[in-house]
Amino acid sequence: MSAAEQQQQAQPPPEPGEGDPAHRYEAVVPHWFYRKVTDGRERWVPFSTQDSERLEEAHGSGRDKEAVVVPTSGGRYDVHLKERQRVAVYWEEEVSEVRRCTWFYKGDKDNKYIPYSETFSEELEEAYMIAVTLDEWKKKLESPSREIIILHNPKLMVHYHPVATSDDWGSTPTEQGRPRTVKRGVENIAAEIPNGEPLQIDHLVFVVHGIGPACDIRFRSIVQCVNDFRNVSLSMLQAHFKKAQEEQRIGRVEFLPVNWHSSLHSTGVDVDLERITLPSINRLRHFINDTILDVFFYNSSTYCQTIVDTVASEMNRLYQLFLQRNPLFKGGVSIAGHSLGSLILFDLLTNQKAAPEEDEHSEEGSRTTSSNRGIEEVKDILKKLELSEYGDVFEKEKMDRQALFLCTEKNLKEMGIPLGPRMKILHYISSKTEMQDQSAAAPRHSGERGAEPQSPSQRDLDSTDDGGNCQYRDVGLGQVSANYPQLNYKPTIFFAFGSPIGMFLTVRGVKRINPNYSLPTCKGFFNIFHPFDPVAYRIEPMIVPDVEFEPMLLPHHKGRKRMHLELKEGLTRMSVDLKNNLLGSLRVAWQSFTRAPLPAVEAASTDAEAEAEAGAEKQPETKAEEPPAAVKEEASLINVGRLNGGNRIDYVLQEKPIESFNEYLFALQGHLCYWESEDTVLLVLKEIYQTQGITLDQPLPGSQ
Repeated sequence: MSAAEQQQQAQPPPEPGEGDPAHRYEAVVPHWFYRKVTDGRERWVPFSTQDSERLEEAHGSGRDKEAVVVPTSGGRYDVHLKERQRVAVYWEEEVSEVRRCTWFYKGDKDNKYIPYSETFSEELEEAYMIAVTLDEWKKKLESPSREIIILHNPKLMVHYHPVATSDDWGSTPTEQGRPRTVKRGVENIAAEIPNGEPLQIDHLVFVVHGIGPACDIRFRSIVQCVNDFRNVSLSMLQAHFKKAQEEQRIGRVEFLPVNWHSSLHSTGVDVDLERITLPSINRLRHFINDTILDVFFYNSSTYCQTIVDTVASEMNRLYQLFLQRNPLFKGGVSIAGHSLGSLILFDLLTNQKAAPEEDEHSEEGSRTTSSNRGIEEVKDILKKLELSEYGDVFEKEKMDRQALFLCTEKNLKEMGIPLGPRMKILHYISSKTEMQDQSAAAPRHSGERGAEPQSPSQRDLDSTDDGGNCQYRDVGLGQVSANYPQLNYKPTIFFAFGSPIGMFLTVRGVKRINPNYSLPTCKGFFNIFHPFDPVAYRIEPMIVPDVEFEPMLLPHHKGRKRMHLELKEGLTRMSVDLKNNLLGSLRVAWQSFTRAPLPAVEAASTDAEAEAEAGAEKQPETKAEEPPAAVKEEASLINVGRLNGGNRIDYVLQEKPIESFNEYLFALQGHLCYWESEDTVLLVLKEIYQTQGITLDQPLPGSQ
């Protein structure tokens, strides 16, 4: 706009009446936009305030004449300033045009404002400056596409379509077509401009998609769905980690998508399928070939190798590229998988190998840890038996759980334990020993130990395979024979969304998972699902098959249960109370009816009456239901093994009120809802930051 500045300097000094602010020119503040095309529709999206200022700074310094690259959108896109192009860093995406915008006109279709080209915007700004300075309006300009723009006054500027015949200045606007509104400056077009993302990245999460190229009900790609997941995480951080953000203890979590579908279907298999596909119901068959068949591909040794190689190599590539672009990153890495993607990650994690020296240290550390954990378990047992005051005595003797179960009455007496507490402890030991003997009597096929020392965790999976060699990962887990690659990092947590892992393990012949089973390089595992998700299966019943208990209910992100669930629980509790009261009233009526006035008959019927009373009293007690809170408290204390470090594994979302009307109608939506689920995102953030010692501002009710 150098010409505009020269014009402004060339103007004579203002007359006495021209010093009015209405006639004072102020330069327009530019904002940077990029062009985005979705489903054939073009729209211009503003960069965040942070990114736009960074781009404007590079432009103002004259560096746009050089090959300057400015990272934007949290480092996921690079803007090549000279070429005015926006390029994706971590995945393949069509290059977008970038524009420095100052003037806009309203489009025809969706009433969204469209920026003029940078060159024509400079012409408009120069004409506007002259009009404001000289107070001479009705300026008429012609755009490169021969469209007419008229500046009537600072508040009214219009844009007309080109006409076939040239009209003179006296023609009416209606003769030139429908006028469009013209605006100067981004602040006048009501654009939603984000502030930008925190520069500090605390944790990295790779997200692997499930079957097919589309990941949600709107048929969007994994990149778009992960973008939504990331945006929700930013809002959840502001809402629930505000204190930590204000103290600058946290920044944000970065989520990067991992795409394996395109690599699988670029092997030429689609051409082979096309030759054998019937011509009828073409769209349905094409959809099946492109989505459902991915499950069968994964169970084929040929294509399973392609899939696991793609997922592992892509995550390793992204990890190395991320470290190159973020050399100061010191955070951890977690992985998340949706649907079939979670099964792929589970199989990869079960086949990871720790370094030999790390195995030795882990064994030594596990001994110390197990010893400390054993002492803590003894304290829990004493607390359960209401004998906590003797905890110091057992700790002094370095008594862990295993040593406790070897104790005799003589040992306890020598430790100074009185008779009453001794009897309680011995009774507890004998009852637990009987339960272990009963479970040991069940048929098990554990195979030989030590056949494959590099993966000891594989031995903790019990299989129904009669071959007796379930210590081998391919046979024991029933996995397809493949060479599973190694990851360049150790994941902190593994999140599974709408996962069929439990079903696949069962189909492969795994009847139950040993409570001592844990993933070799990943200590955290969360299985998150919607209650109506038809693809999701539980994991915990495979670890604790003899106990029926509900999954952990994910608390609502606003800190309470959904109202319809509270109403349902309230009605259930009320019906239980009414039923118990009704049975109590019937019992009293029955007693008064069966009680005879004659003493002899009354004495003779005492036994029968006592039996009737006992039966009537037992009936409501056996059918009485525990309140939901008590059930949940009991379920949360269940030991579900080491798969998630002793914590609960299965977490169920709360369905929305409209979804509770017909669970079949919302089944598909239930499988695709995780990308925009605030409750899911909040659990992910809570568990990630908990590993760094950072908690929510306010603990949510019902959370661990």
